[in-house]
Amino acid sequence: MRLRLLAAVLCAVSPAFVGAQGPAPIAPAVPALGTTGVTYTGELTQGGWMRGILPKGAVSVALDGSPLPVDANRAFFAAFDRDAPGSAMLSVRFAGGAVRQQPLVITPRAWQIENINIARARGGPTEAFMALRRPELARIDAARAKVTDAQGWRQKFVWPAKGRISGRFGSQRVYRGEPAAYHSGLDISSGTSGTPFVAPADGVVILAAQSPFTLEGNLLMIDHGMGLNSAFLHCSAILVKEGDHVRQGQVIARIGATGRATGPHLHWSIKWRDSRLDPLLFTGPMN
Repeated sequence: MRLRLLAAVLCAVSPAFVGAQGPAPIAPAVPALGTTGVTYTGELTQGGWMRGILPKGAVSVALDGSPLPVDANRAFFAAFDRDAPGSAMLSVRFAGGAVRQQPLVITPRAWQIENINIARARGGPTEAFMALRRPELARIDAARAKVTDAQGWRQKFVWPAKGRISGRFGSQRVYRGEPAAYHSGLDISSGTSGTPFVAPADGVVILAAQSPFTLEGNLLMIDHGMGLNSAFLHCSAILVKEGDHVRQGQVIARIGATGRATGPHLHWSIKWRDSRLDPLLFTGPMN
């Protein structure tokens, strides 16, 4: 079950987050028990996320020992992998050297698991395939390593397209007890190729494939800032170029079936650093 949290500990602060329509102040929360003084909102669950604001006097913050970037308003972003353990530790360092820690409870999810009573197919990719694949993976890694001035991480995301959900994040097949890789994104089926889709949040284009990748087809990637990025697979056409700043709701590409796809659909995946996240936890249900 998803856990929606709005907590304040030791002090209430209310700098502005930038929403879809510009800066919008966060109402001060009711003080609650805690030790760090951080105010935060989010989805503290597997595949989820959190946005937080440090208290006055804090100089840095870390999640499970990994430092997090903080903006000029003392705001930060963090997220939790699909297979994240049930707890995490938020550590805040204050001027003078004091460190306060706060444990976070990360709620588990009940993933869609399909048990298949056949053995998993053996064998791996051929060297000929990997000769094509390695440069593609290098481009994806290089794109995700880019640091931009994108501010979309502050926003509530919108759906890039509307349609039937044909594949859910985190779903997985298990072949006689041996799990295959889980589905790393959300599939939206439009039924026809060429349907336009929009940017779910503000960002900077960090990859716009000029020719189809072996698996992803025409691949578009957008950085939303703070290590958060979206990837859109199987596009029939990409309407933006690398380096472009895009706004939430702007048409950026068209749905297709390029790459390894059985029909026209949009595969939308979100990552924060090395963690794979559930797009549904950024948008809420499709209206």
